Amino acid sequence: MSKKIVAYFSASGVTGKVAKTLATAINADLFQIEPVTPYTDADLNWNDPQSRSSVEMQDKTFRPQVKNKVEKMEDYDTIFVGFPIWWYVAPTIINTFLEQYDLTGKKVIPFATSGSSGMGNTNAELRGSCSGAVLYEGRRFASSIGADALKAWADSF
Repeated sequence: MSKKIVAYFSASGVTGKVAKTLATAINADLFQIEPVTPYTDADLNWNDPQSRSSVEMQDKTFRPQVKNKVEKMEDYDTIFVGFPIWWYVAPTIINTFLEQYDLTGKKVIPFATSGSSGMGNTNAELRGSCSGAVLYEGRRFASSIGADALKAWADSF
């Protein structure tokens, strides 16, 4: 039997809401990816080229530290990983998270929230962080997505 986890990073709570709905809908474990240094509103100001998120996203090698780890990641074979879209890709903390584990043989399925941006270059930017895993094309969801729609999507993998 497949064991699933929904791991998510949520800077403002929107992705967290979708992640919790998904985890409940597919009977998966839930894990919040937390940065060692939480993001402030000023850090998230994408209009400020000197904001923390802007500076991090300009350097594709930057890896914000993650405060916590999934216990027994080896027990999971399917990892849904959720995040807000930043500059048309996943925030680099998602790379940090994925690179902590041996993902050999696992399914990694990204999902994102965004006001209007699509998934952009997300898979290309995550591929190197998913060594040994099968990385599926992700999908962006509106914050209002319901459990039935999320379950139908998740069941397609």
